[in-house]
Amino acid sequence: MDALAIALVLGAALCHALWNVAAKGAGGDARFALFCSALVSLLWLPLAAWLAVDELARWGALAWALVALSAVVHVSYFLTLLRGYREADLTVVYPVARGTAPLLSALCALLLFGESLGPLGMAGLLAVVAGIFLIAGGPGLWRVAQAPAQRARVHAGIGWGALTGVQIALYTLIDGYAVKALLLAPILVDYFANLLRLPILAALVWRQRGTLPALWRRQWRPALIVATLGPIGYVLALYAMQRAPVSVVAPARELSMLFAAILGGTLLREQDFALRLAGAGCIALGVAGLITGAAG
Repeated sequence: MDALAIALVLGAALCHALWNVAAKGAGGDARFALFCSALVSLLWLPLAAWLAVDELARWGALAWALVALSAVVHVSYFLTLLRGYREADLTVVYPVARGTAPLLSALCALLLFGESLGPLGMAGLLAVVAGIFLIAGGPGLWRVAQAPAQRARVHAGIGWGALTGVQIALYTLIDGYAVKALLLAPILVDYFANLLRLPILAALVWRQRGTLPALWRRQWRPALIVATLGPIGYVLALYAMQRAPVSVVAPARELSMLFAAILGGTLLREQDFALRLAGAGCIALGVAGLITGAAG
């Protein structure tokens, strides 16, 4: 894994942590997702149009099918995540999702792309998952689950979080195949998938269309942050996948959890700082193991 790939992963993780802070602060739903998607379409149109002049001519049916499938999975992932947040606590759903996704992505990439992690890489992958578990609250999760009043919410959170993680892994593999095997431009893969998400999201919020103007006035600033940093972070990750194994890049993206912990647990919770710091250390060591294993 070369220095540029490492830099791309670090940049992707930082952008991911920052835009999630903005999204969490907005407290949005599908309407917020529509705002973000619309802004992405406008902000990135000049660059996408410039690249499309030479790129789109070689896109075949498989390329468009993958982009369309990616769009559907992204919307499904977002709605599943929101349902999880309604049914359970973010402190359970988010870490379970982020821990399940890299594990599944890496293991499936080994089969799909014929990659190999090796003992050090596999140890690094497990360290990343363990670090995310510690940031989530570690053994405290299971203690909470023993309280009857909270047991159902914890179980629901684990279930919805795992389902969200499966969908994160799925769109990671779809987009990874598009940029790695078909050599599609990452910026266009993300941009056109976003365009295809727009009508789906518009249909989902149609009955609430009367609330959009007032909500836009409250949420346009965080939506602008998400629309700016979100594509940057994901496109950087896709470029990294072109240069390095997907089985390394997917879990290495979870450095975003490390950055979130450093930012004070904004995505999770402020207490248990020592535990979160230990989790961040596990993630850092795990990513170092993945990178070293890939270099070897």
